[in-house]
Amino acid sequence: MRDHGHPFVRLLLPAPAYLRFDRALAVTVLLADLWLVSGVIVLGADGIFTEEWMGYPGMMDPGGQGYQAAAVALLRATAWWSALAAVLGRCWTTTAVQLSVLPLSALWIASFDTYYT
Repeated sequence: MRDHGHPFVRLLLPAPAYLRFDRALAVTVLLADLWLVSGVIVLGADGIFTEEWMGYPGMMDPGGQGYQAAAVALLRATAWWSALAAVLGRCWTTTAVQLSVLPLSALWIASFDTYYT
């Protein structure tokens, strides 16, 4: 444990080994975020999004009316909960990744035209 320096500075700037862990965790959650966004898009491709975006409209599924809103809510909730966990663990890089990738992905998915909008 580092004994030198002000406690507040030690809180904000963790040890180099911890920073390496934070970077590795940030890469891991970035890949998990991309997998989650890909899953939302693939699952929504069957009857939710329009032919202009997907190339083929698929079947009209009335049960998919709330899919886009639910997917956006899922991405936003995942962003906030995972960023909160990263802040509590002092993983600043991971927090930045979570607060930039998932909310922007949610906005991107919310911008898709669907049969129901």
